[in-house]
Amino acid sequence: MRFEMAKLTKRFVESLAAQGKDYIAFDSEVNGFGVRVMPSGRKSYIIQYRSGGRTRRMVIGRHGTVTSEEARKEAVRRLGEVARGDDPSKDRGDRRRAPTISYLCDRFIVDYAEPKLKPRTVVTYRSQIKNYVKPKLGSFKIEDVCRADIAALHHSLRDRPYQANRVLMLLSRMFNMAELWGLRSESTNPCRMIPKNRERSRERFLSQTELMRLGEVFQDALATGQETHHVIAAFQLLLLTGCRLGEIQTLQWDFVTMTHLELPDSKTGKRRIPLSPDARMILENLPDTPDNPYVIIGKHPQTHITDLERPWRRLRDAAGMPELRIHDLRHTFASIAVMNGVDLLMVGKILGHSNYQTTMRYAHLADAPVRAAADKVSGLMAGAITRSAQPVTRKLRVVG
Repeated sequence: MRFEMAKLTKRFVESLAAQGKDYIAFDSEVNGFGVRVMPSGRKSYIIQYRSGGRTRRMVIGRHGTVTSEEARKEAVRRLGEVARGDDPSKDRGDRRRAPTISYLCDRFIVDYAEPKLKPRTVVTYRSQIKNYVKPKLGSFKIEDVCRADIAALHHSLRDRPYQANRVLMLLSRMFNMAELWGLRSESTNPCRMIPKNRERSRERFLSQTELMRLGEVFQDALATGQETHHVIAAFQLLLLTGCRLGEIQTLQWDFVTMTHLELPDSKTGKRRIPLSPDARMILENLPDTPDNPYVIIGKHPQTHITDLERPWRRLRDAAGMPELRIHDLRHTFASIAVMNGVDLLMVGKILGHSNYQTTMRYAHLADAPVRAAADKVSGLMAGAITRSAQPVTRKLRVVG
């Protein structure tokens, strides 16, 4: 249906009656500006223009939601973009189809995490994405997320500061991949410059007295049948090898030699862990399980133990150390090694640290052997250089 062009005013638009099919009435003043009338009576302001040899239309807004004058101003602005060579309809379509953070999360797991990272890390990432990332940012367009959005998410987890920092690290990794995949402009990672929460060091190691008390608890638990030989052996091996929990949980007999644990894979790749005579004796005294390839057997055939946390809580509570974590057994191995003069580089190699800075957390424990070495060197030279020196009465400050 054709209409004589008229200025699209509120009165004129409301006078347009619905027909059997939709039609467009164009404005007499702004070329390409019109109102589309649907058979239902709904009316929407549009612009119509040509781009790339095709006629395109773009809806500006529904009559009643926007006024005719507001629609006219928007039409002039959009048609100006067309005159400059842009295509606002295509841009809006591209915008509507732009991938969201939810899409980035799914692709990050499938294309990056699963092929490249350890299974436990993938499980952790899935949990963080499900519980924190998608609920807060899932519907956001990848290109739209700004630093304020990330800061708000980080702040929302302020009652869980460690978790907040881990989620921030995950998001930073995801946005780095988004840039690599062309889903976001380069060097725009919104996680940059967001300060992490301060994390208090939680390293704890056992004293000789505590080690003896824990050893007594181990023996009592075995004698009463509260814990199995395999459970107690797992904790003893953690103390005597400095291994990570997962390395002992999944240890197989095929990896055990007379002198080493030869792990084909670990958190830091292939590892060769020295096996002391005491650790070897624990392995030799374990009940024989020829039908199971694992050292620390599980409840079902051909499986390893999957839960050492519950028996550990029972044992540490019995020893009167409710704050002690399983990971502190690894810290105990490292701390005692350093305090007894083992070189930090050697300790890092035994523990399988990929970064020397990780081992440096134990540097302060090396004071005693370093001072002993310095005293020995000083003593060898002192006789030659201090014979003529006068006695010194100045008192030195005592440092613990």
